[in-house]
Amino acid sequence: MKINKNDTLLFIGDSITDAGRDRMEGNDLGKGFPLLIASHLQTDHPDKRLTILNRGIGGDSLGDLKDRWENDCLIINPDIVTILIGVNDTWRNQNEGKELTKEELDDFESDYRFLLKSLHQRTDARVVLMEPFVLPFPKDRVNWRVDLDPRIQIVRKMAREYQTELIPLDGILNALGIKNGFSYYTGDDGVHPTLAGHGVIAESWLKAVIE
Repeated sequence: MKINKNDTLLFIGDSITDAGRDRMEGNDLGKGFPLLIASHLQTDHPDKRLTILNRGIGGDSLGDLKDRWENDCLIINPDIVTILIGVNDTWRNQNEGKELTKEELDDFESDYRFLLKSLHQRTDARVVLMEPFVLPFPKDRVNWRVDLDPRIQIVRKMAREYQTELIPLDGILNALGIKNGFSYYTGDDGVHPTLAGHGVIAESWLKAVIE
């Protein structure tokens, strides 16, 4: 994927993208993978004068992202959009003891398609989709797979349909967790990345998009 001079790169999603950013400061990138990616790009490509924005909001589900899509994405008219969303939909169901229904999964696909279709219709943005992920530490996170796996399949389906970049974070992080310990990458909840976890996400993005 080519990055051009004066491109605007938008990272959008939930708390994994948010990473503690100051939402009152529009240019704040937080302390996670968007900051790491921005640091790399701006160091290696000073001639491109890139604008890099973070519009992650902690706790957001896909539906929440859809509700703010106009203001936080389409109006910006970005050149490259990276989306990471979905684990909170699973997390809410787990907290409420709810099983994933076909209707809910259909809605998830419909909402995801809305994001990509509107991008295609109203912008010329290149798109990077990241799989939501969960690591099995604590052990009860294994139970999340039955809800999260179908959502990951939808993200993959959307990547095929809309010919986007796809970064398989669930597989990447779980493979590294098997080797080095799951909590090394997602701390004590299996979801929120440590610095090493954010580093893996940033590295995976750069390999997929730049190299």
